[in-house]
Amino acid sequence: MLSHHDVTIFLLSVSVLLFCARGLGELAKRYHQPAVMGEIIAGILLGPTVLGAIAPSYHLFLFPETGNLKIVLEGLTTLAIVLFLLVAGMEVDLSSMWRQGKPAVIIGVSGIVFPFVLGFSSAWFIPQALGIHAEADPFIFALFFATALSITALPVIAKILMDLNLYRSDIGMVVIAAAVFNDLIGWLIFAVILGMMGKSSGLPLPIEYTIGLTLCFAGLILTLGKWMMDRSLPWVQAHTSWPGGVLGFAVTLALLCAAFTEWIGIHAIFGAFLFGIALGESPHLHERTRATLDQFISFIFAPLFFASIGLHVNFLLHFDLLLILVVLLIATAAKVLGCFLGGRWSGFSSREAWALGFGMNARGAMEIILGLLALRADIIDQRMFVALVIMALVTSMTSGTFMQRLLGLQKKQVIRFIDFLSPKVFQNSLQTSEREQTIQELVGLICKETELDAQTIGNKVWIREQMMPTSLPQGVAVPHAQIAGLQKPMVAVGLSQMGVDFDAEDGEPARLIILILTPEEDHNAQLEILSDIGRTFQKPKSVEQVLKANTYTEFLALLRTHDFS
Repeated sequence: MLSHHDVTIFLLSVSVLLFCARGLGELAKRYHQPAVMGEIIAGILLGPTVLGAIAPSYHLFLFPETGNLKIVLEGLTTLAIVLFLLVAGMEVDLSSMWRQGKPAVIIGVSGIVFPFVLGFSSAWFIPQALGIHAEADPFIFALFFATALSITALPVIAKILMDLNLYRSDIGMVVIAAAVFNDLIGWLIFAVILGMMGKSSGLPLPIEYTIGLTLCFAGLILTLGKWMMDRSLPWVQAHTSWPGGVLGFAVTLALLCAAFTEWIGIHAIFGAFLFGIALGESPHLHERTRATLDQFISFIFAPLFFASIGLHVNFLLHFDLLLILVVLLIATAAKVLGCFLGGRWSGFSSREAWALGFGMNARGAMEIILGLLALRADIIDQRMFVALVIMALVTSMTSGTFMQRLLGLQKKQVIRFIDFLSPKVFQNSLQTSEREQTIQELVGLICKETELDAQTIGNKVWIREQMMPTSLPQGVAVPHAQIAGLQKPMVAVGLSQMGVDFDAEDGEPARLIILILTPEEDHNAQLEILSDIGRTFQKPKSVEQVLKANTYTEFLALLRTHDFS
């Protein structure tokens, strides 16, 4: 039982850790860096690297290395990472991977095979140079290093694409789909490695049973589990308070799945990750519910976990520059080259293929989680763990910059979407409040002035919309598609006073709908138009201003005379 003193110190420790992690996380975001970077730095400052060196008594007072308080803190951080993997799993959209088809599979496979082969070969032939633990099995170490280089960080990649306004573009969809493939295969391989580790750690189940149960559990939860989720969510939403009922339902089942995988000899995070995939795949999970769960976990539990990493390792004492450079070089070269070749094979231009490679190179939180598990399991030493953390941060910080430069987004003059408007493709009062019918209505405006077939174009835009909703914040929706044979971009605008449900994350109906058609071979045109729309209507109440327009002239005048951005 915790004493009065233990409870006091526990609450003080958590408050200090969370305050520093959130504060430095927000500071990192202000300088356009991943929040996880600031959160890890907070742990380094509070851990043995800084506070432990300057004032060891204060460090041990807040974060003791033995006793009940250490056990409670480890339990809290374990819960935090289990919940974080639930959110990470919800980001995995398996249906989008299959819809992207051949490009996603090719890029996903090449993005795994190249890093895996190079990583395994390096770790097998020079294990001591790469930081193998003295008591680790060389084969398991080589498998771990290969998997660590192969896996991606889907949440980080998604955030980078959002920041560049590429997330809902076609090239962004390919990156996301390939990253989904990487994540799923990488975590399955790592689950097998954890099962192999269990053979030497005294777990009750033999390794064959552990691996077999892991694969069966993964297959069941992604098929039968997903089906049951589709049937259960409507009932939960109908008979419980919203959104608390759904949130409690999701967290409860995630913890049960985590407990099962922990019991069979695989880390609890794998069960939560798979459940997150099944939950996120359900069409009955509203974007607003998803966002609420994401924000609660990402702003409370995730910072506690990532800050706690710095409490375990002295980053200065175990900083090995040569090892860091070797790991960074192997990881980046293998991932970028593999995805580049996959992109070229899929028909992308050289610049786009290189951009895909650097986009897939972001490792972020997933790499750090794998490294921490391997450190705790005595597979790697602390030098390798520090190298993996730094590699994850560096690749996450540089991926967006390289993508931006390769796609030329910062060099070209910005295209305005209003450059492609005319009175004939402007509708100040849409006749329907249904999403598909709204798209067909706007397609009809464009096709009246061209030889394009309205039914064919409408179907293509609707198929694209079903892959991922094209809603933006502030009541804007941007349904779009790339059309073969189109000579130049075409845009149509519709205003809706009643609003149209485009499944927006903030729950708001879309009242400004902008349809975008671009040539199939011109990816940049689509990206730049989407970026312009995102900048133009990013301020609150900007849509309310344009809804006052009764004519195309008034609409254009509002855009040219008001500073919405």
